[in-house]
Amino acid sequence: MSGDLPLNINIKEPRWDQGTFMGRAQHFFMVTDPRNVLLSSEVLEDARVTVENYRLGTMKPGLTEDQLWRAKYIYDSAFHPDTGEKMLLIGRMSAQVPMNMTITGCMLTFYRTAPAVVFWQWVNQSFNAIVNYTNRSGDAPITVNQLGAAYVSATTGAVVTALGLKALTKSLPAIMGRFVPFAAVAAANCINIPFMRQRELKYGIPVTDAEGKRLGESSEAAQQAIVQVVVSRIGMAVPAMALPPVIMNALEKKAFMKRFPVLNAPVQVGLVGLCLVFATPLCCALFPQKSSMKVSSLEPELQERIRQNNPHITTVYFNKGL
Repeated sequence: MSGDLPLNINIKEPRWDQGTFMGRAQHFFMVTDPRNVLLSSEVLEDARVTVENYRLGTMKPGLTEDQLWRAKYIYDSAFHPDTGEKMLLIGRMSAQVPMNMTITGCMLTFYRTAPAVVFWQWVNQSFNAIVNYTNRSGDAPITVNQLGAAYVSATTGAVVTALGLKALTKSLPAIMGRFVPFAAVAAANCINIPFMRQRELKYGIPVTDAEGKRLGESSEAAQQAIVQVVVSRIGMAVPAMALPPVIMNALEKKAFMKRFPVLNAPVQVGLVGLCLVFATPLCCALFPQKSSMKVSSLEPELQERIRQNNPHITTVYFNKGL
């Protein structure tokens, strides 16, 4: 299938059925593949040209369907779905595993002193702010003031939660202190993501029909999108921040770990990375990327406009972000 590749392959949609969890999981295993971080600018540009030319009805001679889908997933991993802009490298979903395994591993390793807790929560929220901005839904710009407010609020929330829980767990078994970073991250996600995407809550995100025709902007859709993203992000953190503490608590009692305490951080980072390789795509797959809601659930004025112009439409679609 080389010279006569059909031009009707719908590469605007994922290759696998997004109506099923397994289809979404296959899709996100491709999107979050950490190897995509290593791709050069030339490879990314070649993928962009291949995808955009195919959408315009032209393609390179000899292009196969597998090559087309590979280009599509390289394109999706590096370019924003709404704006088409190349995303910041560390903000891409393909950077989630290497970045999070390092930061989370360090948060779980250096949790015993207050300065360490503050420092690593700050690092984590700085990274989260970049990810949330990079993977926002819609094409509306966000101001520097909004970015700053979200960043400060989330960092403060994470640090206060971490230090508060750390104080509460002093009289509890040592293993309980290991779970403080997870509680802080969960609390911060509930603050950071809504703040970072507050413009969407105020002005709405684009909603379309099944063919992608824009019907308007909806704050109700934005609320649903943000809730889904918060749930997914907390879900990603559960295996990576709940399993390694239990394993490390057992390992640190072993003779070889007592002899070589320097192994603590690398082992912890490795365990977190192993969890994240699977947790990141599987939790992204909890909800469809192209989410939907009934017209009857939208704002009354938008409902009225859609019913006047498109009376046959009962469901609208939107990019929920990541």
